[in-house]
Amino acid sequence: MNGEERRKKLRTRIGAEPLSATALANELGVSRQVIVQDIALLRAEGVHILSTNRGYVAEGGARISRVFKVRHTDEQIREELYLIVDAGGCVEDVFVWHKAYGRIAAPMGVRSRAQAEEFLHELAAGVSRPLKNVTDGYHYHTVTADSEETLAAIERGLREAGFFVEPD
Repeated sequence: MNGEERRKKLRTRIGAEPLSATALANELGVSRQVIVQDIALLRAEGVHILSTNRGYVAEGGARISRVFKVRHTDEQIREELYLIVDAGGCVEDVFVWHKAYGRIAAPMGVRSRAQAEEFLHELAAGVSRPLKNVTDGYHYHTVTADSEETLAAIERGLREAGFFVEPD
């Protein structure tokens, strides 16, 4: 296992329960110092890991994130949101890359079907149109979940539904 693979594994292993560097080192077959260095590299990448007297924990619990590029119709918004929240994800935001304005983003915080319905109700009220319509349906979501496995399941679901767009 190389360093990149090891750090990917550390991202999934470190959660709400403290794990010592020694335990992680034994599990991954490296020295404690290698784990300490990997944690420093992950922190430099922006991963929020706290050190406690009992071991490493993910700041704010075991939530990790991934950005998905997607495209669908207005009528498929419900299906997209349900797919993500039913798999255990939270749609943190939506954003588009506009050729003139750059990144345009809006927070969402949709983590349940009820919150998805609230969002859809606001759209149906006609106050505003979906941000994705500015870029011919192409848009991005930052999705958080409790594990890489959950994010992988969400990606599979988005692919199967035909919503997933390969990143540029």
